[in-house]
Amino acid sequence: MNGRAILPDVIADDLAVLFCGINPGLEAATTGHHFAGRGNRFWQVMHLAGFTPVRLAPDQDRTLLRHGYGLTTVVARPSARADQVAAAELLASAGEFERKVAGHTPRIVAFLGKSAWSVLSGRRDLEWGPQPARLAASAVWLLPNPSGRNRSFTLDRLVGAYRALRQA
Repeated sequence: MNGRAILPDVIADDLAVLFCGINPGLEAATTGHHFAGRGNRFWQVMHLAGFTPVRLAPDQDRTLLRHGYGLTTVVARPSARADQVAAAELLASAGEFERKVAGHTPRIVAFLGKSAWSVLSGRRDLEWGPQPARLAASAVWLLPNPSGRNRSFTLDRLVGAYRALRQA
């Protein structure tokens, strides 16, 4: 990539939470809006967990800033599935990603899934929830990926995990 994001970040300084995906899905990159895939449960979970007063649509993603939340990805390159992003690509994007986090100083960076933080932190034994390590000055929290392909988490379990962050 030429350093330009295909999917623009929804970011501002001093956010309460910066939600971080591994990379954009193909539909998100095409539409220019985060979590645009039909099967993605992110917007529903955000509402049910209390982050937003109504369920937002992907084309309302910038509205999250009004609530103190933002969206980004570690890797800018879109793919059909997150498992198509290799560890080497995550590591190659790490410096730019860490500078972005340091420059915007969110209180918490919430990774959606364990794989990106596992590569960035060098740890494999990760649990859901708050992490002992920080990213720049930001606390780190691991949330299950809301992708419709992640069937190991029911909607209720996703909402519970996200609600725990909301209440923290």
